Amino acid sequence: MEQADQANSLRERLIDAGVDLVMTEGSASLGLREIARRAGVSHGAPRRYFPTHHALLSAIARRGFTELAARFAAAAEGTPREQLRGLADAFLDYAGEYGGMFELMFRHDLLDSEAHASDAEAPGRPRLRESTLPLFTRLVELVTQDRAHHTENGTGPSYDSAPPPALTAAALWTNLHGIAVLRASGSLQLAFPGTREGPDPLVTAVLDAHLGRVDA
Repeated sequence: MEQADQANSLRERLIDAGVDLVMTEGSASLGLREIARRAGVSHGAPRRYFPTHHALLSAIARRGFTELAARFAAAAEGTPREQLRGLADAFLDYAGEYGGMFELMFRHDLLDSEAHASDAEAPGRPRLRESTLPLFTRLVELVTQDRAHHTENGTGPSYDSAPPPALTAAALWTNLHGIAVLRASGSLQLAFPGTREGPDPLVTAVLDAHLGRVDA
């Protein structure tokens, strides 16, 4: 039991070191040797606790999804549209504050669970892609609730010809991710400086485009 506790402690220490590294120096800095050095262990130690480099990177990225999920939960107040607004702001604020972690979280080679089946060798630990599912499920739920709310109150558009909520949620997620990436590169600021005083008009436009404009 004590040996297992020590192993878990060292495993968490390696993840902690990786999180600190990606937050301060970006995702490109996450080499096994540097993570081991930051954790104060031998350069071969990570291989004893993570079957592949991808497995360690996935564990680090899962910390990011845990934090993002907490931010989503904190935005769960108000009408469905207000919650969607809070979720969108939380997503973009996180991407802006923690660009290195955000980049790591959405790396295709880490999210491609089938290509990295070894990530599942640690019992009870989900593959990275599975960490995104509760966030997307929440988005679909809010889109569904938003349509029901505005249909019932007669404050929104007709949804008769609207795509399924999951497709709308996917389009919204894609749009928000695109904004985050373009902001990180500085491209979006050149085309649309925008403002951070009050509600972001770009986010308002995105929500209106995918969810329909709400009558005042």
